[in-house]
Amino acid sequence: MTTTIPEFKSGYVNVNGTKLYYEIAGSGTPLILVHGLSLDTRMWDSQFGVLAENYRVIRYDARGHGKSVPTSTDAYSHSQDLRGLMDALSIERAHLVGLSMGGRTVIDFTVDNPGRAISLVPVDSPLPGMDPVTDIPGRIGRIIAMANESGIAAALDMWCADELFTPAVNNPTSAGPLNEIVREYSGWNWTSGATVIDRDRPAAQLLDTISVPTLVIVGELDLLDFHVAADAMEANIAGARKVVIPGAGHMSNMEDPAAFNTLITEFLSGVE
Repeated sequence: MTTTIPEFKSGYVNVNGTKLYYEIAGSGTPLILVHGLSLDTRMWDSQFGVLAENYRVIRYDARGHGKSVPTSTDAYSHSQDLRGLMDALSIERAHLVGLSMGGRTVIDFTVDNPGRAISLVPVDSPLPGMDPVTDIPGRIGRIIAMANESGIAAALDMWCADELFTPAVNNPTSAGPLNEIVREYSGWNWTSGATVIDRDRPAAQLLDTISVPTLVIVGELDLLDFHVAADAMEANIAGARKVVIPGAGHMSNMEDPAAFNTLITEFLSGVE
């Protein structure tokens, strides 16, 4: 599949003691894409141009990722960073799409900032405050320990080999781009010592406070944790709809861009 990246403007904003890199393309209602752990803006290459045909699309590198430059090891919140980015770019309200860690970010943001999300699309997303179903928290903990004891390269070897990525690694559409992006991850979030600020009351307990149109997407082959989270979101967010992408795993937007883009554009068209 050939991906066409549109002309875009890029820059940095100073947010909560860090500098976040961002790219903007298109015009219209703002739509923000938030990537997953160890990834960056490039994971949205197959969506950036398509969505920019009808929206003002913003994608950015989260703290510690890609071209963003951490300037502090103070405790931080990805949700607060997203709010800071929107404020710096004078975006009052936006459609929010986030995958995995990015899904957690947009869920927390929507709970924390009523009225600022136009719609919500968590993709292969965990649910903050939900008990794990598999051993993925333990595996990530061992990978973080490896990063601090043996270096980021060794940790990334473990991370890339984790079953979380198996469907994407075995998919010719996603394997190359995914490997390139993940292998360039700095590991800052694993090795800097900076801690993530958790909400006093996790989003899992506050799903009924979300009132915006919500589409929950999960790959058929993703880990059970993410299917359970998707079911909980569909059951507890008023009007939420869950869609499973057949044959895709955790990186569903990269593994089956055509199916993913159809889902997103049809959903957003209905919201608009």
